[in-house]
Amino acid sequence: MEHVVAAAVIDARGIVTGWSEGARLLTGHAAEEAVGRVVTDLLADDPGAGGRPPPTDGPWTGPVVVRHRDGHPVVLTVTACPLLGPGGTPTGFTLSAQQPTAPEPTLAGRAFQQASMSMSVFDPRQRYLRLNEVACQVMGVSEDVLLGRHFPDTVEDAEHSRGFNWHLRHVAETGRPARYESFTGAPSLNREHSWSTEMWPVRDDSGAVTGVALAAFDSTEQYLARRRLALLNEAAASIGTTLDVVRTAEEVIELLVPQFADFASVDLLDWVLGADEPPAVPNGEITLRHVAHGSVREGTPEAGVHLGDTDVHPPYSAPARALREGRAILSQAGEPDFMRWFAARDARSPEGRRYRHGVHSMIAAPLRARGTTLGVAVGIRIAHPDDYEADDAVFAEELASRAAVCIDNARRFARERTTALALQHNLLPRGLPGQAAVEVAHRYLPSGSTAGIGGDWFDVIPLSGSRVALVVGDVVGHGIPSSATMGRLCTAVRTLADVDLPPDELLTHLDDLVTHLAAHDDGDEEVAELGATCLYAVYDPVSRRLTLAAAGHPAPALVLPDGTARLVALTPGPPLGVGGLPFEATELELPEGSVVALYTDGLIEDRDRDVDRATGELCSALTAPAATLDALCDTVLKAVLPEEPGDDVALLLARTRALGADQIATWDVTPDPAHVAATRQAATEQLAAWGLEEAAFVTELVVSELVTNAIRYGAPPIQLRLIRDRTLICEVSDGSSTSPHLRRAHAFDEGGRGLLLVAQLTQRWGSRQTGRGKTIWAEQSLEPE
Repeated sequence: MEHVVAAAVIDARGIVTGWSEGARLLTGHAAEEAVGRVVTDLLADDPGAGGRPPPTDGPWTGPVVVRHRDGHPVVLTVTACPLLGPGGTPTGFTLSAQQPTAPEPTLAGRAFQQASMSMSVFDPRQRYLRLNEVACQVMGVSEDVLLGRHFPDTVEDAEHSRGFNWHLRHVAETGRPARYESFTGAPSLNREHSWSTEMWPVRDDSGAVTGVALAAFDSTEQYLARRRLALLNEAAASIGTTLDVVRTAEEVIELLVPQFADFASVDLLDWVLGADEPPAVPNGEITLRHVAHGSVREGTPEAGVHLGDTDVHPPYSAPARALREGRAILSQAGEPDFMRWFAARDARSPEGRRYRHGVHSMIAAPLRARGTTLGVAVGIRIAHPDDYEADDAVFAEELASRAAVCIDNARRFARERTTALALQHNLLPRGLPGQAAVEVAHRYLPSGSTAGIGGDWFDVIPLSGSRVALVVGDVVGHGIPSSATMGRLCTAVRTLADVDLPPDELLTHLDDLVTHLAAHDDGDEEVAELGATCLYAVYDPVSRRLTLAAAGHPAPALVLPDGTARLVALTPGPPLGVGGLPFEATELELPEGSVVALYTDGLIEDRDRDVDRATGELCSALTAPAATLDALCDTVLKAVLPEEPGDDVALLLARTRALGADQIATWDVTPDPAHVAATRQAATEQLAAWGLEEAAFVTELVVSELVTNAIRYGAPPIQLRLIRDRTLICEVSDGSSTSPHLRRAHAFDEGGRGLLLVAQLTQRWGSRQTGRGKTIWAEQSLEPE
C-alpha cells in the first residue's frame, strides 16, 4: 500500500467535524459516517487503555488504535494539535495520522526499524504497536498483520508464550524493566532458539506508562556453547567413575543421550577388551566390538547391532573415516555415503527400520588416548531438529578425547589386574603340601576396588620333626609392584623356614630383607615407604605347642575344642621395613582339635567398619557349626566381609592334630662310642614294635652315623628320638651349636662319608638350632616303592 496520510478535526466536545479522504482510506469510514460522531466511537478501545487523551497545552504524537470499518484494529501514529479561540481557549483539535509502516522520517525511527535484533512495542494491554524488520522475520508475518492484535492471539498456547506474556504484563503494571531468558521456538524458525530479552516501560512526559518496548537478542550460539561446556564439565564427574571398560562406555552414552543425540553408541577395537598390544588401524573395512548404546526410546530399538557383537564398518562410513583420519566426521541426510550407511543398517536389522525413519544427521568421533586409537563414539539425531555442525564436531572431539582417556585407564587397570592376578596365582601355594600336624583350609579374595590387587599371601610350610609353619603376610600397596614384592617375601620366608629359625628370629631376618629392598629398589615405592606385615607361627604336634610372632600383623583367632573363641594375646612387633626394633615370640599349648585362624587386615578393616566389632564377628563366625574347614572358611567370609571388600583378603584356617605317645620313642644316649651299638639295637626293636622292619636297615645306618657324630663332635646331653608319622623321622640332639655339613671324602680318607651316606639313603635331612644346642634329623618315606 502506498503511503497515506489522514486528517480529521475534532471540536472541544470530542465530536468529529472534519474527515479527509486519507482518513477514509485508512479506516474504511466515509466522511458522512464519521462526521458528527464522538471520536471515541471510532477507537478500538477506551483511549485510557492505549494511552491518554491529548493535552490541551500543545501538540501531541503517539500510537492510537482505531477500529476499521470491517472490524479489525488499525494502529496509527497520530499527531494532535489544539485549535485555539480568540482568548487562547482550546476549541478543538486537528489530527493527522499515518501507518507506522510508512518510511521512517527520523534517524531514530530508521535505527529501530533496521536493528539487527528483534524489537517490538506493545501497549499496556499487550497489543502490538510496532515491530521492526527482524521481529517480523521471527514471527513470519508482516507488521500490518500483527498491529493491534493481542500477543497471546499470535502465538501457540505454550508455557514459554505464557511466561513471555506475563513479563510483558508485569512491566506494564509495575513500570519496572525486566530481563527474560528463554529457549523456545518461533513461528518462522525451524529450530529452537535461545533468547535474551530486555523489556522496559515507555513513559510519556508525565511519567505514565504508555507502552512496553522490548529487544530480543538471539543468543542461541552462546547458549549452545554454554551447554556444550556444561556437558564437558559433567563428563569430568560422570565418566570414569569405575575402572571397567564397558561401564565407562555406558557412562559416555548416558551423557550423550538425550542432551546431544537421540541415539548414541560406543564401539571399540577388539584388542581394547583383551590383553593384546594395539595393532595399526586398517585402511579398509574396520571391525569393531559394539559395547554400549542408548536411545531416547526405551529398549534402544534403533540399534542395528546387539551389544557384544562385532560390526564391520565399510571404508566410506563415518565411523571408519573417523578412525582413519583421527577427527570427528559429520554426515547428513541426502549425502550418498549417509544413505548407503543407513540402507546397510536397515538391511542388517530390518526390525528397527521404522525407528530409524527420520534420521537426518550423524557424527562420529574417534576415541584416541595417548596416541592410540581405541574405537569410535557415534551420535545420531532423529527427533532433534538441528543437524550437527562444526561446533558440535569440536565438542565431540573434546568429549571423545576425555572419554578415551577414561577407557584407556580402565583398559590399563584391567590389564594390570590380570597380570597381578596371574602373578599372585603363580606365587601363592596351589596345593598345600602334605603334613600331619594340622588340617588346613584357605581362601584368597582379590580386591575388586579401583586400587588394584594387593600383596596378601599365605603359606603352609612343613618343617622337620612333623612340625609345620603357618604364614600370612601383606605387602602394603596395590598392583604389580606389590605382587612382585609379595613374591620376594614369600620366597624369603620359605628359605628362612628351611633353616628352621624360631618365629622371632625369622621375622628379624625378614625385616632386614625388606629394609635392604627399600634401600636398593628405588622404583619400589610400595616397599620403600610402607613396608609389609607378616605373622609366622610354628606348630609342633609332639608337644602341641604353637609358637608365633607378628610384624605389624593382626593377631590370629583361636577356637578351642569346647567352642570358645578369642584372639591370641601376643606382643605385636613393628611392620617389616622399620628396622632396629625387636620381635617377641608367644608360645601356647593347644588341645588337639583347636582351630587357629590367620588372616590379613582386609578381613576386618575398612574405612566404614569398627575393627573391634569386626573381630567380634570373626570370633563368633568361627564358632558356627560347619561340616568341614572349607565350609567354615565360607561361613567366616560371608559373616564378616562386606558386600564389596575394599582390600584383598587372605584367610588360613588350621585345625591342630597331636601325635600320640605310641608314635614317639626317645632315648638318652651316653656320650661313649661303646654305647652306639646298644642305641642302634633299641631303635631296631622299636621299629619291629611299630611293624616297620623293612626300614630297619636304613634306620640302623642313620642312627649309627648321627649318634656317632654327636658323641664325637657334639656335646652332652645327647638324645635320640624316633617319630612315626607320614614318614619315619630320626632325630639326634646334642648340646653343641655347631651345624654339620656335607663334604666329599677323598679316596684314602678314613671318614667323612657318613652324612653323605645319610643323604643318599633318606628322603631328606637337615639340622636345626634349639635352645640347648642343635638337632640333626633325617626322614625316610614309609610308602612302599
